[in-house]
Amino acid sequence: MTRTVRVAMTETCNAYRGMPHTVEELGRLADHLDDVRAANVDHHVALIRAAAGLGAQVVGLGELFTAPYFALGKDAMWRGLAEDAIVGPTVTALRQVARETRAVVVAPIYELDPRSDRRFNTAVVISGDGAVLGRYRKTHIPVGANEQGAFTETFYYDASDGDLGAWPANRSTNPYFPVFETPVARIGVAICYDRHFEGVIAALAANGAELVLSPAVTFGAKSRRMWDLEFPVDAARHRVYIAGSNRKGVELPWTQPYFGASYVAGPAGVVPTLPAPPELVIADLDLDALTGPDPSGWDLARDRRPTIY
Repeated sequence: MTRTVRVAMTETCNAYRGMPHTVEELGRLADHLDDVRAANVDHHVALIRAAAGLGAQVVGLGELFTAPYFALGKDAMWRGLAEDAIVGPTVTALRQVARETRAVVVAPIYELDPRSDRRFNTAVVISGDGAVLGRYRKTHIPVGANEQGAFTETFYYDASDGDLGAWPANRSTNPYFPVFETPVARIGVAICYDRHFEGVIAALAANGAELVLSPAVTFGAKSRRMWDLEFPVDAARHRVYIAGSNRKGVELPWTQPYFGASYVAGPAGVVPTLPAPPELVIADLDLDALTGPDPSGWDLARDRRPTIY
């Protein structure tokens, strides 16, 4: 019997309707961060239900999906949006919808670690029975600017410390790159900027990942060009599926456009998408295509020479 998994990704933007029209007015949101979070969680719960209704077994949400992409500037107010990755309001709501839909949910949130008081850009993996399987913390944090705008992520959160906790579903021996056994596939995560570093997909594949979710908030000419190139190469090289989801639309007050273009790449190239509502991208993945000899005749894992690189 063919092992096929249907994966869905969200491709949307901030759903909170009370955003101000200028950056100078952002301070008025200080007492409404819970409302910002709630609006986005409600929006994504509806998308999860829609995806599950179309047969999706895995639903990947967007990077930092609970808010607008605030890292276009430095504003300490947004640090108040960070929450517990296990018992916080977002994960609590998503555990319920995962349980109701039986879908595996990969939820990238803004995490506040209650033990260390540090903040991270974190993806929580939730099983179809509502159990938290574990988390992944973004390992590479960008700061810089391109022709469209700036990104100041180091102001808001730290790079992963590899202290992700002990989770029975994690089969990886690499503390920074967990791979989770789920009922439908072995899943890893690489968040946005992580995708540019050659060791990330290699580490996930080496630890058994079949599907890598790569949620992103990305913009700019080079990013747009590389978006179409990196995933197919890594998927072919490491024999995995990579589901890259990007924010799509424009968010007040910054009006920075996000180009979307979410898709799934596999060893044989870009995977065709299925009919879906505008804010969802859905594809069927043949996991059996990842096993057996590579049809190219290559065996890169066997023939690599790491001591000379």
